[in-house]
Amino acid sequence: MQISKVNKKEPVALHDQVAAEIRRAIAEGEAAQGERLPPAVDLATVLGVNKNTVIRALHILRDEGLLDFTRGRGVRVVGTPQRGAVMTRIDELLVFARTQGYRRDEVVALIQTRS
Repeated sequence: MQISKVNKKEPVALHDQVAAEIRRAIAEGEAAQGERLPPAVDLATVLGVNKNTVIRALHILRDEGLLDFTRGRGVRVVGTPQRGAVMTRIDELLVFARTQGYRRDEVVALIQTRS
């Protein structure tokens, strides 16, 4: 997996830049589904950032459904960029629905009536 250093002068947070780099690697097939990512400390060294920055980025990608953390097996690619995009939109919908007074279960019920 080829990833480049992040730009510390850019206004985008470092963890978001790291997440974007890993997302790009997955989208371009450099990190395939089922493949194990290098340890966070190694990624941090390559990217020129703190290990905690990488860990924060990995958590973002896990929440998007792109990565899976398993003790003893490391961090593996489990999703596709398309799934990650859908998960992001679902999260946005849930936040919006909550601001409109809807609970998660009500949103699910609304979606089920549409299909």
